[in-house]
Amino acid sequence: MRWIVSIGVGLLAVWIALVLALLLAKPDKLQLREALRLLPDLLRLLRRLAADRTLPRGVRIRLGLLLAYLAIPFDLIPDFIPVLGYADDAIIVTAVLRSTVRRAGLDAVRRHWPGTDAGFAALTSLTGLRPPPR
Repeated sequence: MRWIVSIGVGLLAVWIALVLALLLAKPDKLQLREALRLLPDLLRLLRRLAADRTLPRGVRIRLGLLLAYLAIPFDLIPDFIPVLGYADDAIIVTAVLRSTVRRAGLDAVRRHWPGTDAGFAALTSLTGLRPPPR
């Protein structure tokens, strides 16, 4: 019983830390609007990357877990909360994409991008994706 309470307290602490980080970062509404415009292409990108057997297994697992997280109907921060509701999803997607670029390279992300060049430029700008250092 004690371990259940400990896990609950730990999850609550992580959730509070995420909310505080989002409040401090105060995502720009214009950036969130741009991110929402890219959402259909981004979802196709994630699905394509997760299915690419040439990528390391750990990357594909992370991408699969991200897709599952995005598909479930509840979030860490409910979407009805203005700005912050979608910001948690954007932060998690950005973290997984950066991890993917570190492990598989920006070329893999570019190869699977289904949208336009301008959309890819917006994606790299919004997420801060950069080629890994050599």
